[in-house]
Amino acid sequence: MFEDQKKEAQQVLDQLSSDGSLPFKLIAHTVECVRGADYIVLFFHSSLYSVDVVWQQGTSFKGAFRESLLDLLERRKRKTGKAWSRGEGSGR
Repeated sequence: MFEDQKKEAQQVLDQLSSDGSLPFKLIAHTVECVRGADYIVLFFHSSLYSVDVVWQQGTSFKGAFRESLLDLLERRKRKTGKAWSRGEGSGR
């Protein structure tokens, strides 16, 4: 289930990794619906475990995921004064 969304999330991750926005390679392992419009994308990576995504069906999951991920990375940067690095924190 949610295989299309998983593929779209991976496309975003690959793009952000290739343009240097992510300091590590992430693989979208699973996309799950938590409830209603709340989704979670799970990774198997010690630096980032998951990203919560609010997505309304009929809109772009890819866009919602990208926005959620970039927002998370920006909040992390503002909080610590640095971008994500290997082995740090969770996305939750």
